[in-house]
Amino acid sequence: MSVVVANPSASDDYFRFFGLNQQFTIDLPALEQAYLAIQKEVHPDRHARGSDTEQRLAMQMATLANTALQTLKNPVQRGLYICQLHGVDAKLETNTAMPAAFLMKQMEWRESLDEQADDLPALEKLMDEVAASKQETLAEIAQAIDSAKNYQHAAELLRGLLFIDKFVIELDDAIVALA
Repeated sequence: MSVVVANPSASDDYFRFFGLNQQFTIDLPALEQAYLAIQKEVHPDRHARGSDTEQRLAMQMATLANTALQTLKNPVQRGLYICQLHGVDAKLETNTAMPAAFLMKQMEWRESLDEQADDLPALEKLMDEVAASKQETLAEIAQAIDSAKNYQHAAELLRGLLFIDKFVIELDDAIVALA
């Protein structure tokens, strides 16, 4: 019995591995379907009587499928991965430079959070504003990657999205504390 996966030779490209187009705007149901098809093929029960090599290969493919799924499901990870495939490293650890307008917006949000920490309606309104900004940023990332193929700009936007996501967690914690 041999291990069959969608495209094992494409393990260096998670999109090809799942038989999907390499783009930021992804069909999540198609991703899930491809993942389940691979997991079904490489499930340990299907290879219990196989050789040690076949069992090991099945385990490696299952692990790869899990890693690829988690990477492609998450918009930030998916975007960073696409940038990386095109030779652009977002340098998240060392590059914290952000456009001045974005930094000002971040400071405004933080001030609002601090000043309105006990005002649930105000915090919920702030959450709506931040969520809208996140959707706008996701649309800009999709445009930068899928249309413009500007991976450097996409990496900058992705760094901003990380800031937004971090703030959403803080804001959500403040809302939960009041609720």
